[in-house]
Amino acid sequence: MEKHINIPIFIPHEGCRNDCVFCNQRTITGMAERADRDIRPEIDLALSTYGGNAKNAEIAFFGGSFTGIGIPLMTRLLDDAYEYVKAGKVSSIRLSTRPDYIDDEILGILKSRGVTDIELGLQSMRDSVLLASNRGHTALCSEKACALIKKYGFTLTGQMMIGLPSSTLSDEIYTAEKIVEMGCDCARIYPTVVFENTKLCEMAKNGSYSTLTVDEAVARSAAVYGVFVKNDVQVLRIGLQSTEMLQKGENVYAGANHSALGELVIGRYYADIIEKNFDILSKNASKSRILIIKCAPGEQSKISGQKKKNVIALKEELKEKNAEYGAIKIISDNNVEKNTLEFEFSTLELKKGTEFCT
Repeated sequence: MEKHINIPIFIPHEGCRNDCVFCNQRTITGMAERADRDIRPEIDLALSTYGGNAKNAEIAFFGGSFTGIGIPLMTRLLDDAYEYVKAGKVSSIRLSTRPDYIDDEILGILKSRGVTDIELGLQSMRDSVLLASNRGHTALCSEKACALIKKYGFTLTGQMMIGLPSSTLSDEIYTAEKIVEMGCDCARIYPTVVFENTKLCEMAKNGSYSTLTVDEAVARSAAVYGVFVKNDVQVLRIGLQSTEMLQKGENVYAGANHSALGELVIGRYYADIIEKNFDILSKNASKSRILIIKCAPGEQSKISGQKKKNVIALKEELKEKNAEYGAIKIISDNNVEKNTLEFEFSTLELKKGTEFCT
């Protein structure tokens, strides 16, 4: 299957009139361009290196609050992008914005110019968290924006954050449940990274905010990920898009800045599934048996965990219960749905050359 690509057009912070405690858009995106620029060279360059089918490519206005840059500039940028849709060079346009920058006039403009997908920075559906983060809108505003976007027939993605000021795991699970309830088709999960030169960094330094460790972010994100899986909401991304600045840790004070955060979260999600099935796994254990864990293709490494962390933890837990297997094998099976696991217990002898995750 040919890979889908977004051609990212980063719109800087000038589109947002608010100042959230966590925001440092230049560090997040690694970009410093003005919104009022000719975007066509960026699109042309991306298309020249892509060479794939146009139906798998879309132009994506990311990085700021696109619908807040003013209607004249927004319309001009959309018109430039829409030329590529009409020419058959890309399939569509998507954008990200804030709930309080959505109304009928804006949605009408977007609908007429090839936009199919809108991503809303909801961040939290608890007013206490939004207030503590100086988000500048309420949860009710988010509900109204989502309802209006769905009324116009757009594909809707809800973006949420983990570990915001005053936010707890229960608040984040509630936010994920509300994203499902509001009809979002997709979601993005962003554990909080604390950047220098932000109010949140000041709060962390003076002790009024406790930063997330990577392990805490992974555990809480895995719980949220489970809510979306259960309700068939596709998770497009976990963690910030890696940039050179983020990779080097430049301007990052603390928080969940890890290049493989998504892999860690999904690995933890699978570890939680294994833990929920521990009783049946321990009851069927025998040193003359093989535990076979079946998964969807491409998921083996996530289930095993980084450096086989999940398999090692399972083996140690079984050993504590005097319930060891001869080996633990993780195999892909086209009949197993993604994000699910199936367990089998085999008494077959280990064949020479067979690979086992032990």
